[in-house]
This record gives sequence, structure tokens and C-alpha cells, in this order.
Amino acid sequence: MTAGLNYVAHGGTYVLVSVVRDTICFADPEFHKRETSLLGSRNATPEDFAIVLEAMREGLVPTEALVTHRVSLDEAPGSFPVWIKPETGVIKALIEI
Repeated sequence: MTAGLNYVAHGGTYVLVSVVRDTICFADPEFHKRETSLLGSRNATPEDFAIVLEAMREGLVPTEALVTHRVSLDEAPGSFPVWIKPETGVIKALIEI
């Protein structure tokens, strides 16, 4: 979530959809340099998901660029300890069945 700010375009909006128990920090100079808007949300309606899914189907969301790691179901348990390390660079990890 911290690294996500690096992927926001100039003037873009960074939407954090989650509930995280820890503190999320990022560099204020980077945040302001990009003139970023920050929006936090824990809820979404079924209609919201339908809009996002349609945008994904239309190729408006760069889904492949978001996937940084892939493993098989058998590899998943051993991958989690690695993925939680910030230096691993995980944005989205997929477990393939």
C-alpha cells in the first residue's frame, strides 16, 4: 500500500480500499510533487464492482501491470513469508489453480 503511491500519475487519485491494522506511511514530498488526491474506503457496492469489472474487460485497467507475482496453489504457503517483506515489491500476487 505504501509503494502504490509510486504508480499514481501526476494529478491522480490514490484510492486505498482496505482495513489495515498498521500505519501506512509514504513520503510527503512525493505525494505533493504528484499533486495526488488520497481517498480511503472500506466499502463498495455491487454496482461499484460492476463498473470496475467492466473497465477491466474493456482494457481500461492495466491488470497485467498490477500483477507482480504468480505462484501455483502448492507454492502459495511458502510464498507468503517472502511476500510480506517490502523489498519483495509485491503489488498483487496471484495464486493460480
